[in-house]
Amino acid sequence: MDENMEQFKRALTEVEIEADRLLLARRQMVENDKLRNGNREALTALRKHARTTKTSVPTAFESVMKEVEGPGSKLLVRELCTTCGKHDPAEKIWMMFPGTDVFARVPFHATHTILEKDLEQLDFEGKKLQSYVKEKTLSISEKGALADSINPSILRSMVTLQDNRK
Repeated sequence: MDENMEQFKRALTEVEIEADRLLLARRQMVENDKLRNGNREALTALRKHARTTKTSVPTAFESVMKEVEGPGSKLLVRELCTTCGKHDPAEKIWMMFPGTDVFARVPFHATHTILEKDLEQLDFEGKKLQSYVKEKTLSISEKGALADSINPSILRSMVTLQDNRK
């Protein structure tokens, strides 16, 4: 093959690899969003069960409300969890652990704490994936005339193309 065809082939291969990584990252973003939505639905169901909303329970300042002296000092206000509210935090709730098929009865407070931490982690991963997708998209568009001349649907079809040998 002549030199121009070899360069074209290499450039096409590079774009195909970048596009494959981009599509994989987008699929991962969709899966991440599905998990995040399920997590949010579970937290909403727990709040409904406890009859609280995200902002309905005020936070108490335990250290401010204590009497300054005396070993037998009483709390003037009991600190409330914003999700538990006045609900019994020790009540057992069935929970399926993420990524497994294991169900367990976990205390109410521990359940929503686990879900909230998972939600934070999923939000972080989602932002990381978004930045990765932006980076790959920019990388593909910076490849030059080759990347700009290939239609995105053609690029997608090249990435999903499979060899079927008979």
